[in-house]
Amino acid sequence: MKLFVYEHCPYCVKARMIFGLKNLPVEVKALLNDDEKTPTSMVGKKVVPILQKQDGSFMPESMDIVQYIDNSDHKPLLTGPISAAVATWLRHVSEYTEKLFIPRFAAAPFEEFATPQARQYFTDKKQAKLGDFKEHLQHSPGLVKKINQDLRDLDKLIQEPNAVNGELSEDDIHLFPVLRSLSIVKGVELPTRVLAYRDNMAKQTQINLLTRLAS
Repeated sequence: MKLFVYEHCPYCVKARMIFGLKNLPVEVKALLNDDEKTPTSMVGKKVVPILQKQDGSFMPESMDIVQYIDNSDHKPLLTGPISAAVATWLRHVSEYTEKLFIPRFAAAPFEEFATPQARQYFTDKKQAKLGDFKEHLQHSPGLVKKINQDLRDLDKLIQEPNAVNGELSEDDIHLFPVLRSLSIVKGVELPTRVLAYRDNMAKQTQINLLTRLAS
């Protein structure tokens, strides 16, 4: 199987996670961010992640991919409980965290930005939605302070380092990509339980953190 992704993309991280958790082989291929033709030829629109199944057919949508792979051997891993508190926390931080990591993604050496045109395509699209990157970067200190407080709240919700609710569930698939994205932001301070959870989940899923790129 082959998984088409962008390295920075939190939704792509969700799809990648299930392969790591189940220790299943998959070829991960990054598309250039301005390549509209390839994904459109596969699934009719420019989206990632896209899974190319063993029969050659294509499947978009991160959670569809997660559920398909998790159930493909009839031994699902994501059977744990869902927490309303975790969902509420994720909704809350989603209101502002993109302003922290999207401008930093735009400057990072990801494969999807291997050409100047691809990087500019991403920058133009995201600034049209989020606003000026330079302005967001100037406001980073306030947003870092805010996320650090919110991470202290998250710390109280972490039950085990290998699963936020004590047993692997879809909450883990939603939470880890946010923490991974935040690893590109300098000054973000993870409390003890959140740090242990993030680092353990990175190891379990075999997905690299972005700390070496932090700015």
